[in-house]
Amino acid sequence: MSIPEASSLENPIDGLRSTPPTRLPYQANVLVRSFVLERPNGNVLVYNSPGVSSAATDIRDLGGAARLLINHGHEAMYGAPDLDVPVFVHDRDRAETARSMKIAGVFNGREMIDDDLEAIPTPGHTPGTTSYLWDSGSHRFLFTGDFVWIEDGEWKAVVLSSSNRADYLDSLALVRELDFDVLVPWGTTEGDPSLAPVNKAEIRARLDAIIARVEAGSDR
Repeated sequence: MSIPEASSLENPIDGLRSTPPTRLPYQANVLVRSFVLERPNGNVLVYNSPGVSSAATDIRDLGGAARLLINHGHEAMYGAPDLDVPVFVHDRDRAETARSMKIAGVFNGREMIDDDLEAIPTPGHTPGTTSYLWDSGSHRFLFTGDFVWIEDGEWKAVVLSSSNRADYLDSLALVRELDFDVLVPWGTTEGDPSLAPVNKAEIRARLDAIIARVEAGSDR
């Protein structure tokens, strides 16, 4: 189905749509977005944000979404979107997410969703942080939420006082070996693109830099 010219959804790469950005209430220079994965087996939304509600009509025009995949429980601070879509989250972040969103299903380990989309637990930022790897046929997109995000062009971690640093390091080591060519975080600082095309050498160099900082005690 073609998308209206006046759609609120952006199209940064073929097959991927992004909702209008929203400023984080506690860090105004950070913009968060949700993403629509256009798939033959049914469109999927990744990340919860107010942009889902503001773009709800355009998402419906694309055929709606079969799932909303939550990266981590902090996304529930925005509540359920104005869109009829089943919500999925890792079991360890279920309780926090369920405070404001109805949960349709949970993940516990690595799990395929059809043959093109994989849920990959990457705990550390929160116990249930889960990244999603989507093979669109043209690109392999990795959705990392806040686990790896973009700040002023640099990939950063977000190690909170409640985070598990050892788990975070294990997850960074796991992601370092994944096969992907586009990083798609939940948030970026204003002025940064919403996603980052990369090659394997760049992935390893950027993640090695994060690992070194986190090992040294940095929260970024």
